[in-house]
Amino acid sequence: MPYESDDYLSRHFQTSGIDVGLKVDELVSLSVPPGSPNQSLYREMLMTVVRMAEADRNRWDAKIMMQTLREMENAFSVLEQFKRRRKVTVFGSARTQPDHPLYLLARDLGRLLAHHELMTVTGAGGGIMAAAHEGAGLEHSLGFNISLPFEQRANDVVHDTGNLLPFHFFFLRKLFFVKEADALVLCPGGFGTLDEALEVLTLIQTGKSPIVPVVLLDVPEGRYWKDALHFIREQLEENGYILPSDMHLLKLVTSAEEAVVEITHFYRNYHSSRWLKGLFAIRMNRPLNAHALAYLHDEFSDLCLEGGFHQQPYCELEQDEPEFCKLIRLAFRFNGRDHGRLRELINFINQPENWQRELPRYND
Repeated sequence: MPYESDDYLSRHFQTSGIDVGLKVDELVSLSVPPGSPNQSLYREMLMTVVRMAEADRNRWDAKIMMQTLREMENAFSVLEQFKRRRKVTVFGSARTQPDHPLYLLARDLGRLLAHHELMTVTGAGGGIMAAAHEGAGLEHSLGFNISLPFEQRANDVVHDTGNLLPFHFFFLRKLFFVKEADALVLCPGGFGTLDEALEVLTLIQTGKSPIVPVVLLDVPEGRYWKDALHFIREQLEENGYILPSDMHLLKLVTSAEEAVVEITHFYRNYHSSRWLKGLFAIRMNRPLNAHALAYLHDEFSDLCLEGGFHQQPYCELEQDEPEFCKLIRLAFRFNGRDHGRLRELINFINQPENWQRELPRYND
């Protein structure tokens, strides 16, 4: 039990004549800016390290902890300069050759994403990753490289620039691929590409990651994703391993233009979402009209535990994100399960015919 562990550690520190908790509090007060809402979080982080040090774990465990904290802190620092910029993570094989149609398709994708002021995030290697960065250009590219005993040096676009972020651990790199993504595009590739595709879908399906567009991109005659989707429908959906609505979480396209349209349309009205005091709040750029709200209550009531949908202005409970104060909210008690249906709801609120033509003035 956590409380028993904390009591034990407290007794140990007291008998050694040192109140480590007070020392940690002192360090927090010296390090964290006054009034920061994160003081308690930093204190718990430090106490976690203290507990590990007190147990004196083996050297391998200690090195994993050190490297993890170091890589995460560095990633947060580097990515701060790209904060609030929409980003699209692109996956695909590092072995795709420059004369392959998929290489040209990925390059077109990067170019179109940059045209729409979207950054292209890749693993910084060759093949599909290099192609997407070539199309996007350095200003609109981010590379999350991994240290491997073989392939791969970062591609020429991001190599030795401030837009390259190296990682030692795959799991941390994967965390940031998803954390930073406002959309994901998956081109054909090997085990790594399939791993990323299934992990991303699992995270979104289970609500551990926010819903974002997941686009499967292949050449028109390609069978890679068509065969994968056939397997998913025949083996997963038909056997009840996933819900039929889960298939709304991904979209197969055969051109860079289609991929970008899928991504940009997702953000036509939908902005973002969050949980707040038991309510799920969808932030929107424009409010829904009365007809659309009535339709929601009739057609999407299965998403609500109780109470239905409520359209409301900025909530004072959201003071941690004041930059979103002008966005309207669609709030409801989400059942937390049907994320495929939630994607259908987002598609509905993105349809222009469902928006109010004039913005209401809530402060009048």
